Amino acid sequence: MGDREEKGRTHVGLYVRAMAKWLAVAMVTGIFCGVVGSLFHIGVERATELRGGHPWLLWCLPAAGLLIVGIYKLTKTEGQGTNDIIEAVHHGKPLTIWLLPAIFLGTVLTHLCGGSAGREGAALQMGGTIGRCTGGLFRLDDRDLRTATMAGMAAFFAALFGTPLTATVFAMMVISIGAVYHAAFIPCLTASLTSYWISLQLGVAPTRFDVPAPALEEMMLLRTAALAVGCALVSVLLCRTLHFAEHQMKKRLPNAWLRAAAGGCAVITLTYLCGTRDYNGAGMDIIAAAVEQGTARPEAFLLKILFTAVTLSAGFKGGEVVPSFFVGATFGCVAGALLGIPAGFAAALGLVSVFCGATNCPLASIFLSIELFGDGGLLYFALSCGISYTLSGYNGLYSSQTILYSKLKAQYINVRTNAHHAGEPVDPFRRGREE
Repeated sequence: MGDREEKGRTHVGLYVRAMAKWLAVAMVTGIFCGVVGSLFHIGVERATELRGGHPWLLWCLPAAGLLIVGIYKLTKTEGQGTNDIIEAVHHGKPLTIWLLPAIFLGTVLTHLCGGSAGREGAALQMGGTIGRCTGGLFRLDDRDLRTATMAGMAAFFAALFGTPLTATVFAMMVISIGAVYHAAFIPCLTASLTSYWISLQLGVAPTRFDVPAPALEEMMLLRTAALAVGCALVSVLLCRTLHFAEHQMKKRLPNAWLRAAAGGCAVITLTYLCGTRDYNGAGMDIIAAAVEQGTARPEAFLLKILFTAVTLSAGFKGGEVVPSFFVGATFGCVAGALLGIPAGFAAALGLVSVFCGATNCPLASIFLSIELFGDGGLLYFALSCGISYTLSGYNGLYSSQTILYSKLKAQYINVRTNAHHAGEPVDPFRRGREE
């Protein structure tokens, strides 16, 4: 009896120590991510305001590209990005703290001078770096360092967008589709809530939209399903265009300096050809207009894909998720209205569905819809996300992302995003041999 009680106390002690450890690591990570994330958010906002007040800054984009290349060479972080953060979780790949200032300055410069990019790529990179370095301070082992990296990703995402639950689920699921790192739930949620609270205290307003949802009825469900099919195709177009542009730019302009200068000039040319600056920067004002006012240009989603592909493939910094919001919202606004869906609500459906198809994270996308738009149209968003996730195939924004289970049947496939197509024979041990 004494031995059994002793073992019980030992087991309880293990859980208590683990909980205490992760609460401490997550809170410290959340504090750092909350402060740095808020400063980053403010920096990007100020850069956007400056560009709006001084349109001539667009002409500085090639010079900004050269400066970004110089920063990355100086910090020895050339070629590192979100895929490296995912690899840090997959395989324990080390991360350098110098990635933090590099992506911070690179993203602010991109937005200041009119590059078309988002913020969350920087958020995942900076957050993952902070989480892993914080874990190092606590002397965590390799497996726990991977969890700490996810906690940092979640915390920074929450600080930027004010969506702590989405950030938690996204960080847990984006690494390997089909596997959820449940052990990371408390660390990710604690870090997200901590950073979210700090961002509020520092004056960063959470992203929220006011859009009424239509009553639940059969025809609206059918219309939503039809829109979701279109969103899946748009997400495929977005992902393939971004990857194609990156491959072609590196192939035809292998010199990073020349690539950045040429890309900057290309964005300037495209801006004047379009006659509008709607596609420079993140475009949150265009997203808000599509969702809250139900207005968008029919060609807006295609042009945003083009601008973003040129910007990111040239070496400018930011991310792809906010552009996916832009693409989805403007496409949904236009296509949804043709289907008989209220334009604003269709824009909201498009925003979430294209994000879902591009990231392969349906549950995180559903939580995103609740935190951004409320739970009034939850079943519509769930249906749309499910269809977009399935029909987008094995395409995705992040090539290091792993899809463990087939989207067509309960079959283990273990393939990389963008490296598999339905119908191909799959060797479940192929990836292991390649690595």
